[in-house]
Amino acid sequence: MSESSEQVQNAVRLWHEHRRAPFPASLRGAEFGGTDMVLLDADTAGCVLTWLNNGGTLDPKRTRILQSCIEDLDRVVPEITEPAGTRYYQRLRRLALLVSRTLPRPR
Repeated sequence: MSESSEQVQNAVRLWHEHRRAPFPASLRGAEFGGTDMVLLDADTAGCVLTWLNNGGTLDPKRTRILQSCIEDLDRVVPEITEPAGTRYYQRLRRLALLVSRTLPRPR
């Protein structure tokens, strides 16, 4: 199995796991450092779903959005104190990183 097909399979598995997980109620309406947690989830998930639906590719705009989401996730995940919220956003971050590794590097 090639590395990219393994990454796609891992991303699909994590995506299904993420879709089944309930959004942490304590994070509805929450912000960390000006980052709305619901929007961060929606933006990241939108990029991942687009990547999955487009056969492992993202347009430049969504690539930039995904990179911004990863930066936000890196910053806010350590601030989440509730275990379910931490698990939820750590999984979302792993998923975003998996997707980003398959994308061409910006020039």
